[in-house]
Amino acid sequence: MSGSQLYVEIAIWSQAISSVVFVAVLVFMWFKWILPVFLAAQDRSNRQIAEAERHRDEMREALEALRGEIESARHDAELIVQRAGDRGDHERSAILGEAADAGERALINAGKELERARASARHRLRDELVERALKVAREDAARRVGGDLDSRLIEGVVGSLEAARG
Repeated sequence: MSGSQLYVEIAIWSQAISSVVFVAVLVFMWFKWILPVFLAAQDRSNRQIAEAERHRDEMREALEALRGEIESARHDAELIVQRAGDRGDHERSAILGEAADAGERALINAGKELERARASARHRLRDELVERALKVAREDAARRVGGDLDSRLIEGVVGSLEAARG
């Protein structure tokens, strides 16, 4: 081998070795610094995706629970409205019954009061008639009876008293 061929071979091997060393350094750098960054980014991205999926699943469960609560609240509201209507009907019936009873009692009391007023009016009328009759009788008696009748009656009473004594 001649000196120039040796240099060419050394140059070729030198180029080959430097290419291998360059590729080895690139591979080393890839595995040492670049790949961990990509893996960390991928791991972080995977964790974020997993967290987002977990959060999505929790939200779906919460949404289903809320839908159930809404349906339960609707059912409860319907029952409340129904009970309120029933209670209102019952209260209305009770109030109407009480009002009817009170009206009947008022009518009965008014009838009794009317009877008392009629009896009182009859009693006053009778008293007035008796008073007028007595007044008329006194006036008539005063006209019919004079001093002569008074003297005879007094003498008759006195005479009967003396006869009874003696």
